[in-house]
Amino acid sequence: MKIVHVASELFPYMKTGGLADAVGALSAALADHGHEVAVFLPGYRAALEHKDAAKAARTLRVKVELADDVLSGDVRVFSPRPNLKVYLMCREEFFDRRGAYGNGERDYEDNADRFIFFCKAVVETLRLIEFSADIVHCHDWQAALLPVLLREAERRHNVTLALKTMFTIHNIAYQGLFPAKTFARTNLPAELNQMDGLEYYSQINLLKGGLVFADRVTTVSPRYAREIQTPEFGCGLDGVAQTRAEDIVGLLNGVDPAIWNPATDRHIPARYSAGDLAGKKICRAELLKRCKFPADFTGPVFGIVARMTAQKGIDFVLENRDFFLADNVRLVVLGAGEKRIEEDLQALAKLAARKVFFSPRLDEAMSHLIEAGSDFFVMPSVFEPCGLNQMYSQVYGTVPVVSRVGGLADTVVDADADPEHGTGLMCEPNAASLFDALQRALVLFADQPRYAAVQQRGMVRDFSWKVAAEAYERLYQESM
Repeated sequence: MKIVHVASELFPYMKTGGLADAVGALSAALADHGHEVAVFLPGYRAALEHKDAAKAARTLRVKVELADDVLSGDVRVFSPRPNLKVYLMCREEFFDRRGAYGNGERDYEDNADRFIFFCKAVVETLRLIEFSADIVHCHDWQAALLPVLLREAERRHNVTLALKTMFTIHNIAYQGLFPAKTFARTNLPAELNQMDGLEYYSQINLLKGGLVFADRVTTVSPRYAREIQTPEFGCGLDGVAQTRAEDIVGLLNGVDPAIWNPATDRHIPARYSAGDLAGKKICRAELLKRCKFPADFTGPVFGIVARMTAQKGIDFVLENRDFFLADNVRLVVLGAGEKRIEEDLQALAKLAARKVFFSPRLDEAMSHLIEAGSDFFVMPSVFEPCGLNQMYSQVYGTVPVVSRVGGLADTVVDADADPEHGTGLMCEPNAASLFDALQRALVLFADQPRYAAVQQRGMVRDFSWKVAAEAYERLYQESM
C-alpha cells in the first residue's frame, strides 16, 4: 500500500510526548513490512538540524491560501530508512522556533495559522508529487483538517489524492479550539462552518473536523474508543463521537524494540533481560547515584516520567507526599509542564533532597534510566488514551502502578486481583486509591519471590509495534 502519515511530531525529529513515538514507530514498522510510506511533519528548527535532515535538499515550493493571503513554503524530503520518506513542510515564520506549540508558558498565538498552513501545504504537496495514496492517516488536531481539505482539493482539481482517510485521536482533550473568525483562514465552503461541520459553540474546533470528515476514526486503545463517547471522557465531543460509533476503532500503540529494549538500550549503564536481571541492579545503583540518594538504600524506588499536567495525576502524587517522605521509599520524577506543578515538586524535592528527586525537563537518556533503574513506575492518570510508559515499564521489569483508565486498563493486569497473570498494580484516579496502591506496592516489594514473578510476566509480554502495525494494516485493507 501507499500510506501517508501526517502529524505534528515524529521521533526523533520533534517530540513532546507519546505522539512522536507512536507515529515514528508505526511508520517505520509499515515501511519495514514493505509498504511505501510518506510522513509529513512541520519543518521545525529541531527537525532541520537533525543529522538525517541536515542535507535534505528543497524539492519543491508550495503556495497556499489562508483567507486572502497567499503564503509559500519549502518542502524538504529525506529517507531515513528503505520505503520511508519524511517530508518537512517549511516556513520560517511558523516553524523556526524552539517549541512545537508554545514557549513553555503559553501556546503560540498563531497556532491556528501555523497548522492550517501545515495541512494545506501537505495537500498541495500530495497533489504536486502525484503520490496517489491508498490511505492518508492524520493524527490529532494539528492534522485534523486534512480529510476535508483533501476532498475539497480533489473536487477543485478533479484528481484523486487518497482512496481513504483515517484520523487518530491520541488525546481528545486537545482539540484545536479557535475563534469563529479563524474559519476564513481555511478557505472552506461556508456551509462547513455549522454544527455538523467545524463549528463548536461559536468557535471552530479542528479536532472535530477530523472526527466528522475522516472515513475511519481510531483511538489508541480499545477502552479509550468507548470512553470518548461518554460525557466523563469525551471533553464535550462525546455526542459527535457517538455519531461515528460504527467507524471508531481502538488500536493499542506499541513499543519500538529498537529504542525501548533493556537488552540493547545504549542509554543505560548495563543491559539485561528477563533471563538475567543483573544489569537492572547496576541501573538502579546508577539512578540512586544520579539522584544523590544513599547508595546503600534497599527500599523501593518509585519513578515518574510525564508531562507535568493535571491529566497525569501528579496532584494525586503530591497529595501523597507523606508516603514519599517516609524513610523506606525514594521518588524520582522527570518532566516539564505546568508551572504550578513544577513548583510544588521542586518544593518537595528541596524539602527532602535525600528522598525526592525532580528534574523539570525533557531528557531522553534520563527517561530510559528511570525506567530501567526504578522498582515501580507511577502513572495515576486522570485519563490516559493509551500511555506508553506503562508498557516500557513492563518491558524493563519495572512494575507499573496505574489508574484504571484508557490504555492503562488495557495493558496492565492487577497483581492482587489476578495473582496468576498480574503485571502491575491498579487504582482509581484519585489520591486515596493511589495511596492504597502504593501501600500494596510496599507489600509486594517485601515479598521478593512474588515481586520477581510479577516482573517476569511483564517482561515477556509482546508490546512490539509489529503487533500494532499488523492491526493497522488489517484496518487499512478493510477500509479500502
